[in-house]
Amino acid sequence: MQPDLTLGQAVRQGAELLEREGIEAPRLTAEVLLAHALGRDRTYLIAHSTDRLTELAWIHYGRWLHERMGGKPTQYITRQQEFYGRPFRVEPGVLIPRPETEHIIEAVLALPAIEGPIVDVGTGSGCIAITLALELKRTVFAVDISGRALEIARDNAARLEAAVEFIAGDLLTPIGRAALVVSNPPYVPAGDELAREVRVWEPSLALFGGGDGLDVWRRLVPQAARVLAPGGWLIGEIDARAEMAPLFGGWAEFSVLKDLAGRPRIVRARR
Repeated sequence: MQPDLTLGQAVRQGAELLEREGIEAPRLTAEVLLAHALGRDRTYLIAHSTDRLTELAWIHYGRWLHERMGGKPTQYITRQQEFYGRPFRVEPGVLIPRPETEHIIEAVLALPAIEGPIVDVGTGSGCIAITLALELKRTVFAVDISGRALEIARDNAARLEAAVEFIAGDLLTPIGRAALVVSNPPYVPAGDELAREVRVWEPSLALFGGGDGLDVWRRLVPQAARVLAPGGWLIGEIDARAEMAPLFGGWAEFSVLKDLAGRPRIVRARR
């Protein structure tokens, strides 16, 4: 039997259940899940807090609360995550975009005009490539080894009307020349203990970079040196503890940019 609840009561009860399970931001999560069950945004809940919960919404909301309490990330339940102000489709098997990765976009936009191909390595959901294509109003190339990731990224590009050409391949092996290479590669050291929802649900191939987290970077840097034209840039996300400078001997310029918390986050290097 359906409980006789208003939307406001449903949010409160959902938040209490999530809090007891130790879920971060329980009220926000409850609001997101209920809004998703209603096919509305969160502002609708505020304006209609006294409306009665429908039977169909109750069924969906209850199932999704149960999934979230079991550790499934909210983004994989709603199949959506915002990145740089745009909604991106995400599903299990594809890394969930993080706000910190937006620093890659900001670092690129701070560069002089790029003349030549821009390549996103390990595109995942396509959030970096698509955002750059839209912000720069030009074509961007995106590479990923995962066919599933490329399928989701193509869907995001089509929906957002971004000019991105997707290529199946391992890092930069299918690329001949580039003026800018961007990447959010796997960089978590293998021994790090991650939150349950990350460890269980997100693809380990997109997270872990070997014992010190630099295995992929050790392959990417020499490949970027090969494909980048003189003066070309490599910009990517790193672990705050990573010692990146030794990988860039012989490059014309190298720097590490910090995130809003003051932690090393983005490496920027020029050939």
